[in-house]
Amino acid sequence: MNKNLTKHIAITVVVAIITSVLTGAVFLAWVKNNPSSFAQLVAPSPANNPNASSTAFLYPVESLVVNTVKKANPAVVAITVSKNVPVYERYLERVPSPFEDFFGNDFFGGFTIPQLRQNGTELREVGGGSGFLVSADGYIVTNRHVVADERAEYTVFANDGKKYDAKVIARDPALDLAIIKISGSGFPHLTFADSDKLEVGQTVIAIGNALAEFRNTVSVGVVSGLSRSIVASDSFGRNAEALDQLIQTDAGINHGNSGGPLLNLSGEVIGVNVAIAEGAENIGFAISGNSVKNIVESVQKTGKIVRPYLGVRYIEITEEVKEKNSLSVDYGVLVQRGVEVGDLAVIPGSPADKAGIVENDIILEIDGIKLTPEQSLASIVRSKKVGDTVTLKINSKGKEKTVTVKLEEMK
Repeated sequence: MNKNLTKHIAITVVVAIITSVLTGAVFLAWVKNNPSSFAQLVAPSPANNPNASSTAFLYPVESLVVNTVKKANPAVVAITVSKNVPVYERYLERVPSPFEDFFGNDFFGGFTIPQLRQNGTELREVGGGSGFLVSADGYIVTNRHVVADERAEYTVFANDGKKYDAKVIARDPALDLAIIKISGSGFPHLTFADSDKLEVGQTVIAIGNALAEFRNTVSVGVVSGLSRSIVASDSFGRNAEALDQLIQTDAGINHGNSGGPLLNLSGEVIGVNVAIAEGAENIGFAISGNSVKNIVESVQKTGKIVRPYLGVRYIEITEEVKEKNSLSVDYGVLVQRGVEVGDLAVIPGSPADKAGIVENDIILEIDGIKLTPEQSLASIVRSKKVGDTVTLKINSKGKEKTVTVKLEEMK
């Protein structure tokens, strides 16, 4: 046999042995660290083990998703909007002929025109959305635009088919959120995760009443982006509102999903689905869970949304704003009055006014956090509580100074 060939075969055998040993070591380490996943791999088939759980035969990630959905589904609800709307009936209205005075009705009897007239009202379903229970005694989170009509009636359908009349407890004036409540106790409910710890690429699950027709529809995706800012409006382009610090996801969100939860794989709420980008593929947005958690706690303690405020009007500093106003900095917010008469830059008697902040001051930082589009002043203040003291770094007439402000309740 050729010596070179013999040498090549020997090397190949040694490499194969080493590879087998290393593969075995890696596999044993994986088994040690993932005993449940290993159990799934070696579990008998359903045919041989009819008593085994169906999720035991799924891949580990699939099993996580299935178990999360099973855990969360009972707490996700569908909300229907009903309203008294006019009922119309058709009738025929006789219009006399202009020749009746000369020839009588025998020859020209006039003619009839179909008409519509209102004949009372009836309660009809005019819209719907989603929500989720956050307490055993029936508090439910949804979007404000789902329950915006103060003259409408709202009905909650639980996942088990039970129906409940709902009462709107609070509508958030700053975020597209609302808290409603149903009567009862012992309801399954969801808990919140720390949404500040989210990572782009993290797997998420959306559940909701898609198209206000398909209850508890599940979609899976990832966190596509963080700290997004958008201007959201209804399908007619009305009721526009600016929303910031949003979670972007490619999990399928449809009309009717509004108010439903965005979950992590532990079944915890990381956001509330709020909007989609029309004309795009799989671009949806959710309000961060931490913002929602503060509102829920406020309503449960006080019966209303208690929100801290600073008391300034401002514009974010961009390169364009910097050049237009000849500013020395390219970040922060410029304290400036609004476009309407009476829209003062600093609200009299507000925390900002008491701290000596004046028009044309530039707020650079709050509690050491540099103000940028990703870390907006409004979102940071919203994360605080009434009575908290914050430290602001301010550029006032070209000089930097630090002031402390005690946040008060927004009236």
